[in-house]
Amino acid sequence: MKEIDDTEAERHKAKMARRKAVQDAEVAGKTIEQKGLLIVNTGPGKGKTTAAFGLALRMLGYGRRVGVVQFVKGAWHTGEKDAFAAFGDRMVWHTMGEGFTWETQDIKRDIAAAEAAWAKAVELINDPTIDLVVLDELNIALRYEYLDLHMVVETLKDRREGLHVVVTGRNAKPALIEAADLVTEMGSVKHHFSAGVKAQQGIEF
Repeated sequence: MKEIDDTEAERHKAKMARRKAVQDAEVAGKTIEQKGLLIVNTGPGKGKTTAAFGLALRMLGYGRRVGVVQFVKGAWHTGEKDAFAAFGDRMVWHTMGEGFTWETQDIKRDIAAAEAAWAKAVELINDPTIDLVVLDELNIALRYEYLDLHMVVETLKDRREGLHVVVTGRNAKPALIEAADLVTEMGSVKHHFSAGVKAQQGIEF
């Protein structure tokens, strides 16, 4: 470990004091105490759904209720679903997808599944006992135009006050990004899939 002399320690202390003053001033300038957020996790990188479920776990940790609708991944059994079952009725989980479009190969079936999932999503959005709704892979349904983009965006914008909604999936539509309060694009710097590693239990599902 590098040795720190008294002069360097004092310089560091003064620097951190200046930084704290800037941070404190920035925080003091925020005037909105609470706001239901529309959050979008998109981009080609891994971790969009994982991040959404991290927020779900945080909400559950405070005793809140969370609703999840999965638009695509219905064909997979996932560890997170089993883990969240431990929270009982505080986690409301609906797996509505039937797999990826290249697996179903039936556009009418895909559209019907997306419409059913959206109807369930609206039900959760309107449930006053739920504080966070995760719409997993909704971006995929919007990308393939299985749902009307304008209708979805307007419904999300008009959600009840205080409700947080997280939308995941690649290729988020510009209209959804514009409506969102927080957008994170996850890049793909390196992925083990490219090196021939298959999806693994506990990592991908």
